[in-house]
Amino acid sequence: MRKRNTQVRRHSIAQLVKEKGQVSVEELSALFDTSEVTIRKDLTSLENNGQLLRRYGGAVALPQEAVDEVLNHSIEDIADKEGIAKAAVDLIRDHNRIVIDCGSTTGALVSCLGSKKGLVIMTNSLALANAVNELENESTLLMTGGTWDSHSDSFQGKVAESVLRSYDFDQLFIGADGVDLTRGTTTFNELTGLSNVMAEVAREVIVMIESEKIGRKIPNLELAWDAIDVLVTDSGLSLQQKQQIESNGVKVICA
Repeated sequence: MRKRNTQVRRHSIAQLVKEKGQVSVEELSALFDTSEVTIRKDLTSLENNGQLLRRYGGAVALPQEAVDEVLNHSIEDIADKEGIAKAAVDLIRDHNRIVIDCGSTTGALVSCLGSKKGLVIMTNSLALANAVNELENESTLLMTGGTWDSHSDSFQGKVAESVLRSYDFDQLFIGADGVDLTRGTTTFNELTGLSNVMAEVAREVIVMIESEKIGRKIPNLELAWDAIDVLVTDSGLSLQQKQQIESNGVKVICA
């Protein structure tokens, strides 16, 4: 209930800023009967999501040109994810046993699974689990369980790892925050243990990632190249990047 209330309040704040053009932390605190600390967290979250701009003591609405830029980028981002998902789903055969890691790019894969028969799908994401449950092909759904990690909105930890090791899978579909062309996939999250276990229990590891993330310098290595079989990305990947990834024995598919 608390999370739901937070979402409703933040939506209301975003609408208020859009209507008034400017709001203060003090007035928002009084309006929503909550602390100024909570309001500041709300404004930070809304700014990170591209819905307003923080200013000292409050927030202001985004200029229209910034709104247009965010909207255009969002449309392009969705199109890229959908293209990657459509290319990745062609790798799945009927009756395959697959793991789908948490993430928006891997999440796009679920909506493409409706034509597949007899799938067994394991995930550590509640959002993905709900999406799988809505599929009309009635796939068998498995959850890792474990300790909830609010940063990744997924289950992590030893319990999740133990559950995964109780099964074997044909394929893992996993995203990443970035790709280090010399090392492998990288992440901002320091919890990489579950990702490695997912790769261990799958015969084929498929990374789904947008080309704009390739070459990012992120300190935490998630999966080394020798643990990855296929990388699916969009057409923005350069020929040089493609050749460098393929030199590690990884098949590259550009949607």
